[in-house]
Amino acid sequence: MPDLGLEVLLKGKNLARILAGLGVALRISLISLAVSIPAGILVGILMTRRNVVIKAVTRCYLEIVRIMPQMVLLFLVYFGTTRVFGWNLSGELSAVIVFSFWGAAEMGDLVRGAVTSIPAHQYESAAALGLTGIQTYRYIILPQTVRRLIPLSINLITRMIKTTSLVLMIGVVEILKVAQQIIEANRMSSPNAAFGVYLTVFLLYFAACWPISMLAGYLEKRWR
Repeated sequence: MPDLGLEVLLKGKNLARILAGLGVALRISLISLAVSIPAGILVGILMTRRNVVIKAVTRCYLEIVRIMPQMVLLFLVYFGTTRVFGWNLSGELSAVIVFSFWGAAEMGDLVRGAVTSIPAHQYESAAALGLTGIQTYRYIILPQTVRRLIPLSINLITRMIKTTSLVLMIGVVEILKVAQQIIEANRMSSPNAAFGVYLTVFLLYFAACWPISMLAGYLEKRWR
């Protein structure tokens, strides 16, 4: 049987350290989602407005997020703000800021798509019934928007969790950083440690994301 390097996980507290690293990644993801989802809903509603200035600002914001790699944004916030403004932001806080900024734009685009997919005759019917704009959104538009939005936003959660792997580049000790430390520490005694450790990381990411992905698929089929 080939040596998979899994014995490294049983040394000391290596397995506990990897699980703690996964906890850091999940914590960053959940905090970022808690900020980006309500912010994204607001951005998405603003994107549907007919005001030229608001549409231009939100469009520019969305394009910046789409074009700029998340790693560059991480470097800009973590290293750039320290140099320019003298801020001493921690790696985790920098990651939360960047992922919230990115997630709000992604969520906003999802909300915009969901709102604009509502047929125009539903707005006209609401107006014919004498509903105000707020009532139209509350009783007609938002319930349908949420139903279309939930499966897509759940997929955004899995993307957020996977993207947190980038934070190792700014020194955050999350799961991949811990994996690198374990591999380096056992480089001589366990030359195959990389395979076993990264396989474990893969399985943990899979265990965290797969149920979320399955839930999104289930809801999408149920509400289609």
